[in-house]
Amino acid sequence: MNATQRRRHAAMLQATGYEDGPALTVQSTDGEIPQGRELSFSWLSGTVLTGLTSVLLMGAALYVSFQGQDTFSTAYAALNLAVPRVEQPLATDLTSKTSRLRPVAATRSDREIIEAATRQIVDGREIIRNQPFVRINATLATTATSLSADVPAYDPVAILNKTQPLTSAALDIATDVYGTDVDGEVVVNHSAMPDDFVPTRTISDQGAADFVRAMVGGPFTIDGGGPALAYAALAPTLRDLAASQADAVAGVAENVTVVPKTTLASSETLGRTERFLTVREIGPLSDTLVRNGFTPAQVGMIERTLANLMPAAGLPAGIRLRILYGPHSSGAASLVPYRMSIYRPEGAPGERHIATVALSDNGQYVVGLQPDWVDFPAEDVEQINVGNLPSIYRSIWETGRKHDLSDATIERIIAMFAYDIDMTKRIAAGDTIEILETGDTGEGAAEELLYVGLTLSGTTRQLYRFTTDDGAVDFYDPNGETGKRFLNRRPLEGGGTLRSRFGYRIHPIFKTRRLHTGVDLAARTGTPIYASGDGVISYYKWQSGYGNKVEIQHVNGYETAYGHMSRFADGLSVGSRVRQGQVVGYVGSTGQSTGPHLHFEIKINGNLVDPLSVKLPKDNVLAAQYRDEFDQTIAQINDLMARDPAPVSVAQSN
Repeated sequence: MNATQRRRHAAMLQATGYEDGPALTVQSTDGEIPQGRELSFSWLSGTVLTGLTSVLLMGAALYVSFQGQDTFSTAYAALNLAVPRVEQPLATDLTSKTSRLRPVAATRSDREIIEAATRQIVDGREIIRNQPFVRINATLATTATSLSADVPAYDPVAILNKTQPLTSAALDIATDVYGTDVDGEVVVNHSAMPDDFVPTRTISDQGAADFVRAMVGGPFTIDGGGPALAYAALAPTLRDLAASQADAVAGVAENVTVVPKTTLASSETLGRTERFLTVREIGPLSDTLVRNGFTPAQVGMIERTLANLMPAAGLPAGIRLRILYGPHSSGAASLVPYRMSIYRPEGAPGERHIATVALSDNGQYVVGLQPDWVDFPAEDVEQINVGNLPSIYRSIWETGRKHDLSDATIERIIAMFAYDIDMTKRIAAGDTIEILETGDTGEGAAEELLYVGLTLSGTTRQLYRFTTDDGAVDFYDPNGETGKRFLNRRPLEGGGTLRSRFGYRIHPIFKTRRLHTGVDLAARTGTPIYASGDGVISYYKWQSGYGNKVEIQHVNGYETAYGHMSRFADGLSVGSRVRQGQVVGYVGSTGQSTGPHLHFEIKINGNLVDPLSVKLPKDNVLAAQYRDEFDQTIAQINDLMARDPAPVSVAQSN
C-alpha cells in the first residue's frame, strides 16, 4: 500500500468515527481521557469467580438430578410437600433391569414369654415350679442405626476371653413334668425304701399267663393288612424299601463352603431404606422408636412434636409404623431416621393416617405431610438397599440391642460363632437368629442364655447350653462340639481387611500368575499379630520373599506361618511355646510386599490349605459319658422353642 492509499484509508476510518489513541493501560492517570482506558483487576476477578460459581451450582444441580436422591436438603425430600394419592404396589419386580428397584424382605421380630415347669436342687431339696423363658425369633437387622453406633471394634482375638466356659450353676429343666401346670412350688423329698417292704400283689401269675396266651393266639391287623401273630415280624413292603432308599444318606461332605448367590450393591455409598412394622402391644411409643434406631434425644423431639396430634384415647394396638432411613450428614456408617409415619390398623375407625414427622435441615423433627400411599403388607417388611447391609458382627449387635439383650450376652453370642464365621462379611437378606433365655422370676437372678440358632445364607448353626459334673457351663452344637476352634483364622488385632485370598492370582510385583499360598490381611504397621493356636515356634527369622517370618508347629500335623512382619515379639525364639492369642510379632511390609499386611498360611501334614475355608477341628468336644444327658437337654430346649407363648397382660398407655 502506497502513501496515497494509506491517507485515503485513514480518511475513511476517521469518517466512520475511528481515531488513533494510546494503548490500554492499568494506570488510571495515563492517556488523554482518564478513567476510560485502564484495566480493572477487581472487575476481571469478579467475572471469573462468577463464572466458576455458576458452573459449580449447575454441576451440583445435575449431580442431584442424576443421583435420584439428595444429600444436601433433607427437609424437602422428607416433608414431601406434594402428596399424590395414588395406589403404589410395594412388591418389587427383581427381574426388571434397573438399579432403582430395591428388594423387599419380610422381617420378623418376635420376643415372647413362654412358661415351663423346671426342677432345681436347692439345699438338697428337689423343687418343681413354673419358670418363665424369653424366646426371641428375629430377622437379623439389615440396617445399622444408632442402636449399634457405639459397639466395640471387632477384634477376633478378644473373643477368646468370651468363649471360656462359665462357672455359674446351670438351670435344670425337668423333663418329667413337661406339660404339667404347677401352682406355686412343689417340693420333692427322696427317702430310702425299707428293706422289709413288700408291695401288694395286684396281678396273679395265672392271670398274667392267661393274658399272654390270649395275646399270642389272637390275630390282629397292621395298616389294614391281613392277620398276623403278635410275635411275628412282618417283612418290609416294597413301599417301605423305596422310602428307606430315598432317605438314605449317601455320604458326608467335608470342607465344603456354602456360597450364597452374589448380589451386587446398587451403590458404593449408603442409601435409603424403608421399614414397615406393626406395634402389636399397647405401650409407650418411645420404646418402639428406641428399638428401631431413634436416639433418646430424637424420641424426645418427636414426642414434643406429636403432643397435639395423638388421639385423645391413645394409640390403639396394632398401629403400623413406616420409617424412612437415610445416610447421616456427617458420613457416619449408621443410618438415621429421616421420616416416621403412624397409621391406624386396617378397619379401625377414623382416618388411617395419624401423623408424620420428618427430619429438617437443622436436625429437628417437624410435622410433615403423609407420604405417597402404599398398600401395607400383612407382615412386617423392609425395603433393602444392598449397599446398607451391615456386617454380621454389626447386625448381631443391632438385633440384640433391639431385643433388650445385655451387651455381655451379645458378646457371648458373637464369640460362640466367630471361629466358624467371618464376622466382617455382610449379612444376606433373610438371615435370622433364634435365642432362648431364662426369664425374670422376680428374685433378681440374671437372665441365663440357653440356646442360640444362627441362620446365614440358608445354613443354620445351633449351640445348646450344657453343664458337666464339674460345674463348667459351655455351649455345644448337636454333635457335642463347642464353637471354639482349634485355630483362629484371622490372628491379628481387629481381624484386618482381606486384600487377597488363597489361590492363583497375578503377582502384584512380578505381574505373573502364581499360587498365593495364604491370605493377606491388611492392617496398619505395628498392629499386633497373635498366635493362631497353641504350639511351638519352629521358624523365627528373615526369609526371602516373606521378610520377617514366624512359623508355629501345632498338634496333629497343623502348622501356621506369619509373614511380612515389621518386627518380632520380644522374648521369643525357636522352641518357644506359645498359647492361642499370644503376640508373636507386628504387622509390617518387609520382604516382597506392596504395603503393610499380614500374610497368613495354614498347612495340614505339609499341604497348604485355604485358611478361611478349611474345616478346622473343634477345640473342645463333650465327653461320651454326657451324650445321653445332652440329647435330653437338646430335646428340652427344642420343646421350649416350639411351645406357644404365655398370655401376657400389657398395661395401656397413652
